[in-house]
Amino acid sequence: MNSPFGLPQPQSGSVIPSEFEALCPPPQLLPGENIGHYHAIQATIFRDIAPQSAIEWLLAIDIAELSWEMQRYRVLRHRLLITYRQKAIEMTLRRIDVVGIAPDFQDAAEIYTIHNALDWQLDASAARDIEARLRLYGFDQHAISMEVYVQAREIMMLFESLLNGAQLRRLMLLKEINNPRRSNTAPSTHVAGRKC
Repeated sequence: MNSPFGLPQPQSGSVIPSEFEALCPPPQLLPGENIGHYHAIQATIFRDIAPQSAIEWLLAIDIAELSWEMQRYRVLRHRLLITYRQKAIEMTLRRIDVVGIAPDFQDAAEIYTIHNALDWQLDASAARDIEARLRLYGFDQHAISMEVYVQAREIMMLFESLLNGAQLRRLMLLKEINNPRRSNTAPSTHVAGRKC
C-alpha cells in the first residue's frame, strides 16, 4: 500500500476532466509561489482520491486547496522564524553590548546593536563573528532559538491554529468522500460473506 512515488511533473493541461473544469477556480498564488508545485500537489491528490462524480471532484478540489494552504502556512511560518531570528540576535546583542553603557550613549549603542543584527543577517563573515561573540557569553544556537520562539509565540499560535483548522477541514472532506464509497462497498462485502 505504501510504495515510493514521485510527484507528477507539472502539466500544461488540466488533470480535471473537461466537464468538471468549471468547478475548479484558477489558483490564487502569492508572489514567490510556484504554479508547477501547485499543479503537482493538485495532480497527486486527484490521483490518490480518484474522484468519480461532480461532488467528489468538488471535495477533491477543496482538499487540494487546503493541502496547498497548509504548505503555504508552513513556508510562511519558517520565513517568520528567520525574521524573528534577526530580532533574537538583536535582543541578545543588546544584553551584552548595552548593559552598563552610560545613559548618554545608550541611544548610540542601540543603533549599533541594530546594525550588528542586520550585518548578522546580510554578511556571512559578520554572522560568524557575532555568533562566536555570543557563544563567549553563553548564548549558543539553542539559546537564540529559544529567544526566537519567545518573541514569536503569539504569531506562532496563529499559524498553529491556521494549520490545525486546515487539517481538520481536510480530514472532514476526506471522510465525506470515503463514507459513501464505504457504504457502497459494504453491502456487497456483507452479501459475499453470507454466501461462504
